[in-house]
Amino acid sequence: MRAESITKQATPAVRTAVVWDALRAVLAARARETGRERLDIVDAGGGTGGFAVPLAELGHAVTVVDPSPDSLFALERRAAERGVGVRAMQGDAADLGELLPRDGADLVLCHSVLEYVEDPTSALTAVAGLLRTGGAVSVLAANPVASAIHRALAGHFDEARAALEDPQGRWGDRDPTPRRFTAQTLAELLSATGFQVGEVHGVRVFADLVPSRLVDGEPGAAEALIALEQAAATHPVLRDIATQLHVLGHR
Repeated sequence: MRAESITKQATPAVRTAVVWDALRAVLAARARETGRERLDIVDAGGGTGGFAVPLAELGHAVTVVDPSPDSLFALERRAAERGVGVRAMQGDAADLGELLPRDGADLVLCHSVLEYVEDPTSALTAVAGLLRTGGAVSVLAANPVASAIHRALAGHFDEARAALEDPQGRWGDRDPTPRRFTAQTLAELLSATGFQVGEVHGVRVFADLVPSRLVDGEPGAAEALIALEQAAATHPVLRDIATQLHVLGHR
């Protein structure tokens, strides 16, 4: 994807730049390995196509599986507006093995999915069944440490402590996120489901802490914040306070 396409809208670009860096690298490597420029990609829980449509614009064959018919309708509308085709299928991540053929994908996106599925192990096992040898899964998941920081900044100190102490990383009964993952728990989950774990990146280390007016209102601020996010993504301390953690698992 061209840089100008990614940075067209400042705030979304800052929040996803690190993930796009990793995806571009894995797609380029897979294209070299297979000799195919058009790769088969499945976006599990891909919603309205924030990742799927740009990937289709790059020329890849993209299938989105999502439980929400409204999201899939919005996906199809977005794809049509951009002049690309994206296959939309209604279903849950755990049902991937029933919906799609085995060994048919080069890359599966599993972004903001493992927090909500009934059984993360079953979901990743289903993902593994879709991938060809040498394929990869891109996992993006919420981080409990960041949740504690955000609750503390909002003045909810008891909830911040609860997020750190709870095994699922939840700050209380009203927490809308069923579970969160540390870098260690993500790595353990991927290993247990047959993946070779790649490097973990922190996503949105600073982006969720910086007021949007400082990003959208200052020339060059978005680009500078993207560069900062990219530098912080693998920093041994800053990575672990990011709002989300991103990791590639390879088959």
